[in-house]
Amino acid sequence: MKKNLLSIIILALLVVNIVLSAIMMISVTSASKKTAALVADISTIIGLEIDGIEKTGVAGAVSQQDTVVYTLSNTEMTIPLKAGADGKVHYAVGKVSLSINSTHEDYATYYTEDFSSKEGLIEDIIFSVLANYTMEEASGNPSQIKAEILQKIQELYGSDFIFGVSFSFLYS
Repeated sequence: MKKNLLSIIILALLVVNIVLSAIMMISVTSASKKTAALVADISTIIGLEIDGIEKTGVAGAVSQQDTVVYTLSNTEMTIPLKAGADGKVHYAVGKVSLSINSTHEDYATYYTEDFSSKEGLIEDIIFSVLANYTMEEASGNPSQIKAEILQKIQELYGSDFIFGVSFSFLYS
């Protein structure tokens, strides 16, 4: 008889445990959904503050077929960077490419055979932008540098037919 009574008590405790676990899961699930939504909102806000520079939105509208990629100069660019906390002068060495919209109305005007003759102006923009960054800042925030270079190139031409800047730099 004592074995049956012990079995009934264990069964009752098991049922109570299952009920309490179900209640806890329901309450935790709703709280975790609210927490996930809050984290998503915070990351969206932080993401907007980190990017900081307004994006034109043109890049998303240009298809791969309409994109022309122009790589600046045949040799690698060597750009001196601002001295960092260590006081040493560091350099960025690499290549820069521009993404150009071939269906843009200004494409025929600006992207002609003498586009390469204006390469020096674009390189000067790249040099002046990168020279304002230390090695740590440049390697840690390439998207801001790209956006700043793009903005200045678009100001140079007065057009957004160049919609993207990509680069690969090694910092030393």
